[in-house]
Amino acid sequence: MLNLVVFIFRFLASGNSQISVSFSYRISPSTAHSITISTCKAIWKTFSPTELPQPTEEEWKKKGQEFYPLWHFPNCIGAADGKHIEIQAMHNSGSLFFNYKKTLSVILLDLVNANYKFNINDIGGYGKSSDGGLFARSILGKSLEGNTHNISNSKPPPNSE
Repeated sequence: MLNLVVFIFRFLASGNSQISVSFSYRISPSTAHSITISTCKAIWKTFSPTELPQPTEEEWKKKGQEFYPLWHFPNCIGAADGKHIEIQAMHNSGSLFFNYKKTLSVILLDLVNANYKFNINDIGGYGKSSDGGLFARSILGKSLEGNTHNISNSKPPPNSE
């Protein structure tokens, strides 16, 4: 059991492939994959409610109030951007992860507040995706479209009627 714990921490910390780390611990690649998936799900289930909770309507309003004095953007609740994270080629992945930089990647899409702190993360978009397409398919994009993210309607910009 200790070998499995050491394996998952080494894999997550090292950046090596699951296969190369699994050989070091004499674990089959399929077992390594299932351990990684179940461990990451457990980490997310345990820490996401406290470390990345869904903001309330009041918290969104506060975030919007922080943007205007710093950046002069009225009714802005965050800045979104995507980052390509290079990966090793996966077996039978085809061209899904092949991006415009001619590398393989997954995309990390984030929404940050006025002070550059993460509010929402969406991890794992295909490298071939455009920013707009990725945003539309993301949990954030879908929740904004469906108005399920506790965000109230905008108000008029400052110094206007």
